[in-house]
Amino acid sequence: MEGDLKEQLLRVNETRSEEELPLLQKVWVEKKKMWVVAGPAIFTRASTFGINIISQAFIGHVGSTELAGFAFVFTVIIRFANGILLGMASALETLCGQSFGAKQYDMLGVYLQRSWIVLFLTSICILPIFIFTTPILEALGQEESIAKMAGKVSLWAIAVMFSFIASFTCQMFLQAQSKNMIITYLAAFSVSVHILLSWLLTVKNKLGLTGAMTSTVVAYWLPNLGQLIFVLCGWCPQTWKGFSFLAFKDLWPVVKLSLSSGIMLCLELWYNTALIFLTGYMKNAKVAIDALSICLNINGWEMMIAFGFLAAASVRVSNELGRGSAKAAKFSIIVTVLTSFIIGFCLFLFFLFFRERLAYIFTEDKEVVKAIGDLSPLLAVSILLNSVQPVLSGVAVGAGWQSIVAYVNIGCYYIIGLPVGIVLGYVFHFEVKGVWIGMMFGTFVQTIVLCIITYRTDWDKQVLVARNRIDRWAKVDRQESNAYTADT
Repeated sequence: MEGDLKEQLLRVNETRSEEELPLLQKVWVEKKKMWVVAGPAIFTRASTFGINIISQAFIGHVGSTELAGFAFVFTVIIRFANGILLGMASALETLCGQSFGAKQYDMLGVYLQRSWIVLFLTSICILPIFIFTTPILEALGQEESIAKMAGKVSLWAIAVMFSFIASFTCQMFLQAQSKNMIITYLAAFSVSVHILLSWLLTVKNKLGLTGAMTSTVVAYWLPNLGQLIFVLCGWCPQTWKGFSFLAFKDLWPVVKLSLSSGIMLCLELWYNTALIFLTGYMKNAKVAIDALSICLNINGWEMMIAFGFLAAASVRVSNELGRGSAKAAKFSIIVTVLTSFIIGFCLFLFFLFFRERLAYIFTEDKEVVKAIGDLSPLLAVSILLNSVQPVLSGVAVGAGWQSIVAYVNIGCYYIIGLPVGIVLGYVFHFEVKGVWIGMMFGTFVQTIVLCIITYRTDWDKQVLVARNRIDRWAKVDRQESNAYTADT
């Protein structure tokens, strides 16, 4: 009891000393804390997404049908699985971030193990989609050659899906502690291996799709093995105390928060998936899908920067709420959002200027290159919008508002954006451009709504909510641990 009181007084004194700093010094201190998380997170996410880009570049030179099949799997099915698993894993981001801020270090390892259980069971439920990809796509009216090729790619992608379990959970566990550099080193190593292995298998040994997918699976699993070794073998002594029976206890609160997180992020990631799926029903679908998938992959790669800031916003907000500082949480949001927007604006200008020049990295098909040039202005605007919206989602994750944002996403994306896109694309015959413009409008509305919610939030109340959640769960787990120890 006396120790807890000393810790609370220490946190109050630390908070006061930081709040009394001059504005420029406060910004500098916050930027350093932000970049400790954001820098490695951006590099790691960009490197991981770069695995898909590299694979697509090699497969694009194998054949247009192979490229379209790969595009369907990795922009529809893998993104579907990614959305569910990453979303559900973001519950761990909330729990670990707030517990670390409150110095409840021993709980982080227990939350990590619970998240492994929840994500593994979820992956088993998703598995049939990968196994029956071809008949599902054929039943939905997709072109037969693309559906069959997607079925072949999808079987390889099962290993990629299971890699997400270790990848997402370990990253969030380590990010909450600002131990990001190991993730960065492993990501850099993985991409380097992927480039070399893709060239050896696809170009030198002419193994085509098989070579490219073999290299992709290896690249996804290499960093996971390194992260697991780092966590389990003594580099996290405060937060990893070994495997515990508590991982199987009191799972329901973790499942509820994971479901809210999963729904929130899935609704965001599936939004772009709907765009490429609708494109499959348009004229000259193969060219349209190739062009759009390349644009979306470039957009997705750039979004890894925004997702890096999402991670930073989540960690900083959850740490400060756990520490008991509402003012510091609000200040970190302002600094993170402005930094991300400035970078997004620079990239907006870059992609607006280069247009179709970037397309030659992925394909030599003149028709596809021309289509990418037509879509480039929309790509640039999407990049600008995506510099703010994911950061605000990170704030929601840090505060534990996932269920609120899920409702916002349903309204803005599926009640406003998607219907407007369908009307512009099919009724007014703007084709892919119309669908994309409508969906960007939904993203714009969502960004405005999240700005209003964030601005009007009572952050002092959020501090109390975070403390009550941490204390309640930690108390239950310690009681169960003591009871188990007494019994044995």
